[in-house]
Amino acid sequence: MEMEKMVQEIKAIVDAKREKFAKVSDDVWEVPELYFHEAKSADILIKALKEEGFDVQEGVDGMPTAFIGTWGSGKPIIGILGEFDALPSLSQEASICRHNELVPGGPGHGCGHNALGAGAMAAAVAAKDYMEKHGISGTIRYYGCPAEEAGWGKMFLARDGYYDDLDACYTWHPGVGNMVQGTSSLANMCAFFTFKGRTSHAAASPHLGRSALDACELMNVGVNYLREHVIPEARMHYAYQDVGGSAPNVVQDHAQLKYFIRAPKITQVKEIGERVKDIARGAALMTGTELEIYFSAGMCDYVPNDVLSGILSDALIAVGGPSFDDADRALAKEFFDSYNSNEIEAALQRLSHNYDNWEEYRTIPLVEEVAPYKKTSAYGFGSTDVGDASYAAPTAQMNVATYANGTPGHSWQVTAQVKSSITHKALVTVAEAIALATILTIQSPEKIAAAREEYVKSTGGKYICPVGMDAKPELEHV
Repeated sequence: MEMEKMVQEIKAIVDAKREKFAKVSDDVWEVPELYFHEAKSADILIKALKEEGFDVQEGVDGMPTAFIGTWGSGKPIIGILGEFDALPSLSQEASICRHNELVPGGPGHGCGHNALGAGAMAAAVAAKDYMEKHGISGTIRYYGCPAEEAGWGKMFLARDGYYDDLDACYTWHPGVGNMVQGTSSLANMCAFFTFKGRTSHAAASPHLGRSALDACELMNVGVNYLREHVIPEARMHYAYQDVGGSAPNVVQDHAQLKYFIRAPKITQVKEIGERVKDIARGAALMTGTELEIYFSAGMCDYVPNDVLSGILSDALIAVGGPSFDDADRALAKEFFDSYNSNEIEAALQRLSHNYDNWEEYRTIPLVEEVAPYKKTSAYGFGSTDVGDASYAAPTAQMNVATYANGTPGHSWQVTAQVKSSITHKALVTVAEAIALATILTIQSPEKIAAAREEYVKSTGGKYICPVGMDAKPELEHV
């Protein structure tokens, strides 16, 4: 009965402000901004937090769009993570199942971070309102985390100690189902390899030149041969950042590669990274060029905390999935019917980690049921800097159905749906579930202790930074 009363109170608190939370999400959607340049988006969230009584520290850790909103005092300290960066080239009109760019080639919220930031903020506000009403002590801390898509803001926050005093950390991500994530993610490191050579006439005096472009190509060949001799789960991707110019009759004296190196565990990524460095050094030796290596950022693998994930799952089950209506189901069906079998299959694989009846969703456009938490040894093939938070503090995250089943990630279809009534209803569930989990955690010191014990056992109790202290956020980019 006590749990039921708590759920009803939190539902009422969220319902009273649901329109405000939906507007915050939509307002951020309207101003899509790329990593470390999310000034307007951050301002929208900061303004809302201040209106709700949070003290906000801006420009945190040398990142202009990073901020922390704090309410309350003393222990326990519960962190709630929000994101708000967009993706390039995913501009799209809202709520229609037809590709129609609002700004040709412009950015759009193709990962739903407008909703992620707003939903996390709504949860922080709801938890704070409940604590005020009942005189509950403790601290709620909302983290405005920039640049998840390409700059990895949480890595810098974790490296520089901003999560160290958290007793628990909660977050969520838009998705196709309602479930607490029990899978891991791939760790990732980002590196730049810059070669410097000597120009010369490519026909008259090629022997006087030293080609930086040749060094890049030799490095890539070496890395491609390395693929056979690393664990099969590893991934190495590269892209030219600088090809040394457009004239083939000039030996290129400068060229640069950007690499992503991924593997299931951050320790594996760091080991593979050392081997890639050796290949780059060999390419420089073969071409007589100079080499600069800069590992700019990275992401740890996500380590789900079973204790906190259990609390969050109980909360999600208690509040129930989003209360979709027939209009929501009709919109979802439009999108669902446009997807091919491969896209449906990919979504089903995500559902299969939690839903025992996942096969039934082959024909269901919108997932409304909540699945229980299940810890698995599986991992997603993407990466997230929530992993860095999980290595710095006990962490749990969930998905809530925010768009149609089958919707591929990082797509114009996501952009279209995350400014719709489907997402607005998802935000309510997010706010209710994370707020309830926060209160349950604060009221359970024994579970806080158990979560800390599990965290130490699963991570070593110490953050493993993918890169060194000299790495700085990429504040300048195209």
